[in-house]
Amino acid sequence: MEKVINKVSLKQQTSDFQYWQQQTPQKRLEALEQIRQEYHQYKYNAQPRFQRVYAIINLDNLKKIN
Repeated sequence: MEKVINKVSLKQQTSDFQYWQQQTPQKRLEALEQIRQEYHQYKYNAQPRFQRVYAIINLDNLKKIN
């Protein structure tokens, strides 16, 4: 990702929306992934991983279906 810095006065400041609209979808996703990784590193001090998913099932109901 290319880092861009523009120095402007507060009156000349425009929204980031225009900048991101000019970027390709791939560049937007790359920026999002970088933000996500930085967030996990800051918040959890760890590399992000997949969450575990647990499902609790009632065996009595399962036996009735089969």
